Amino acid sequence: MARRGRRRSPPDEPAYRPGQLLDWTDSSHWDHTGPRPCRYCGSPTQMRDSHRSPAHKTCAEEALATQAAEAQAAYHQEGTK
Repeated sequence: MARRGRRRSPPDEPAYRPGQLLDWTDSSHWDHTGPRPCRYCGSPTQMRDSHRSPAHKTCAEEALATQAAEAQAAYHQEGTK
C-alpha cells in the first residue's frame, strides 16, 4: 500500500545572477551601425535583442527575471483566493 503524506514543497528558485539567462554569442546581436540607447536603461549600446531593439544583455536579463518574479507572485496570489 502506498504511503500518503504531505506533498513536498518545491525547492526555492535560485537567486538571479547576471549573465546566466541569455546567450547572445551569435553575431546577430551586434549592430555595426553604431550605438543606440538601451530600451531599459538608456545608456548607449550596440547590442540588440531578438527583436533588434537596442538592449544590454544584463538589462534584458534583469527585465526577464523581474517579469518571471511578477508572474510567479501573481500565480501564487491567484492560488490563495
